[in-house]
Amino acid sequence: MHRLQFHYTLGRDSSPALVRNPLIDLLQAVSAHGSISAAARFMGLSYRHVWGELKRWEDELGHGLVVWEKGQSARLTEFGSKLMWAERQAQTRLAPQIEALRGELERAFAVAFDDQAHVATLYASHDDALAALREFALATGPDSDVRRDTPGPLHLDIRFCGSLDAIRALNEGRCEMAGFHTLQHPAPGSLAERIYKPLLRPGWHKIIGFAQRSQGLMVARGNPLALQSLEDVRRLQARFVNRAHGTGTRVVLDELLAQANLQGADLPGYATSEPSHAAVALAIAAGTADVGLGIEVAARSQGLEFVPLVDENYHLVCLKSALGHPATQALLTLLRSAAWRAQLDAMTGYRSSRSGEILSLREVLPWWEFKPRRTGTPQTHGRNPVAGKT
Repeated sequence: MHRLQFHYTLGRDSSPALVRNPLIDLLQAVSAHGSISAAARFMGLSYRHVWGELKRWEDELGHGLVVWEKGQSARLTEFGSKLMWAERQAQTRLAPQIEALRGELERAFAVAFDDQAHVATLYASHDDALAALREFALATGPDSDVRRDTPGPLHLDIRFCGSLDAIRALNEGRCEMAGFHTLQHPAPGSLAERIYKPLLRPGWHKIIGFAQRSQGLMVARGNPLALQSLEDVRRLQARFVNRAHGTGTRVVLDELLAQANLQGADLPGYATSEPSHAAVALAIAAGTADVGLGIEVAARSQGLEFVPLVDENYHLVCLKSALGHPATQALLTLLRSAAWRAQLDAMTGYRSSRSGEILSLREVLPWWEFKPRRTGTPQTHGRNPVAGKT
C-alpha cells in the first residue's frame, strides 16, 4: 500500500485549487502526444529529464508506466492508465473539499503576511481561562475598544503541558512566555520553592499577573462520601486520581499534603494520574475514581461537586527582554482591558486580580534574600542559574 503525501506552494498568483502530482502530468503528456520526445517538447522539458523521471517513478512504485515498442507510439501500461483513472475520480469527488482546504490554508497564512498581526507562543499549565483568552483575542475585532491601543491583532499559540515543562521551554527559547501556578503565599522552604526557584532568576524573568483561581476536591454530585479535606480522603480511603509529575497541581497537592502531615501513600490512587483537570473530572464522572484535586470550572463542566481547599495565583512569566516585543505588548493590552477582566470574573472559580500587571519575582515569589552590598563586592542574585539558555 503506497501512502500519499500532500504539498502546497506559496505565491502571488490566483489560480484554481489543485492537488496534483507531477507524475500525472507526465503520463497525460505521453498519452496525448504518443512519445516521450513530443511530451517533453509540450512540457518545455528535456527528453532526458522526462525519461529519467518516468524510470524513477517506475522504480518508486514498483510497476511499469509506459510501453515502448519499436515503430509504434508510446502508450501507457494498464497500471499507468489506472493511475490516470484514479486521478480523475479523486479530482471529481474531492474538488469542493480541496477548495475548502485551500481557503483554510490561505486564511492561516494571511496572518504571516499581515504586518500588523502578531503571534505569541505560550507553553502553559492546563487552564480554562487561558483557552478562553485565546478565543477572546480572536473574537476581538480591529474596531473594538480593546484593540484601540493594541499594536495589532494577536494570535495565541498555546501548548498545554506541565508547569515545570512550560518554564523549561521558556528558558530553552522554545516560547515567548510560560504559564504556571502556585499557592498565593508560597512559604520559604516550601516544595514550590525547591521546584521553581532553580528555574527562575530575578533580573532575567518578569511575572505578568493573569488570574486567581480556586483549587479543591472534585467529587461526585451530592458529595456522597462527605469529603471536605485530604484528611477525609485518607480516613475514608476514597479512590484518588492525581495529576502527572511536573504539573503545577501535583506540586500544590504535595504542598497541601505536607501542611496536613500526610504523605502521598496515604491517598489510595495517588500513583494514578491524568493529564489535565478535565481528564480528572471525567474519571470521577465515569465512576473510576471518587475524588481528585482540580479547578472548579472543570468540576462543574462534568456536573461534579467542588469543595474549595485553597486559592492560588496563575502566573505568566517571560524574559525581561521580551516585555517590549509587539506580541507581549498586545497581550498586556488584552489582559488589562475591562472586557477581558469582566469575562474572567464571570468564569466559575476565577478572579481577575492584577491581570496584565508586570510584577517582580521577589514580590510574587518571596524566596530570594538579598544581603546589603559590601564595599567592593558585587551584589549577587542567588546561586541558582536559569536552567537552559536565556
